[in-house]
Amino acid sequence: MIRSMTGYARAEQETGFGTLTWELRTVNHRYLETHFRLPEEFRAIESRLRGLVSTRLGRGKFDAHLRFRPSGQLVTAFAINEKLIRSLVDAAAKVATLAGFNGKLSVTDLLRWPGVVAEVERDPTPMHAAAEDLLGDALSQLTRSRTEEGARIDALLRSRCETMTLLAKSVRTKLPAVEDRIRNRLKDRLAVLEAAPDSDRLEQELLLLAQKMDVAEELDRIDSHVAAVLEALGKDEPVGRRLDFLMQEFNREANTLASKSQDADTSAAAVEMKVVIEQVREQVQNIE
Repeated sequence: MIRSMTGYARAEQETGFGTLTWELRTVNHRYLETHFRLPEEFRAIESRLRGLVSTRLGRGKFDAHLRFRPSGQLVTAFAINEKLIRSLVDAAAKVATLAGFNGKLSVTDLLRWPGVVAEVERDPTPMHAAAEDLLGDALSQLTRSRTEEGARIDALLRSRCETMTLLAKSVRTKLPAVEDRIRNRLKDRLAVLEAAPDSDRLEQELLLLAQKMDVAEELDRIDSHVAAVLEALGKDEPVGRRLDFLMQEFNREANTLASKSQDADTSAAAVEMKVVIEQVREQVQNIE
């Protein structure tokens, strides 16, 4: 089943340390391009998050925004440097003795001293793990969104392929009648000129003209390309680039068919093919 490169997902989770919210958006792009907007607390795991995305997506421009609202339970812890405090108290007592006056350090003075109080670094592992797990959930939601859109594109492409097959069949069916009309047209012109051409030379000219206008090979290739598109649609892997290449091949055959056309019906079929190919190409640009 093919997948679209366009999708959106949002996942939120309440944790003991706060609320995590992921918002994911993807649009079409030639390769996989990832962009993250992360709070400072989560920048350390950005490479791991990129690795997770690369295992789930094949192509597309991927934008991810993580929001983090700390909970009231996330109280900052502090550590007291007892050894430094004792040293400061002893030093203050010695200075007071030497100076000959009674002076003591207040608690406020001690707390202001650099290094007395230090913020305890929390282990970020649980927060990081929760963010990574939640990203996995959001990616699953995103994949479902892209798959649903892919199913819609799949139905459209199959319908257009059926149209291409019918157009090629209609041209192939009319080829004998077209050849007969060209033969009769040439004979009528010769009759008007009252010329008596050599029969062998006439057959050679008719054969040469038939070869120039023969579009059977182009029609066969169009049928082959249709089969290749249907085969690609059945693959469970990114096929966008392959389909894009096939659209170029389709267009080449339609142009050749138009250039070789010797009647209005074939020209009309070639134009209709180009219209269908353009419709398909626009959809293919959005396939992963």
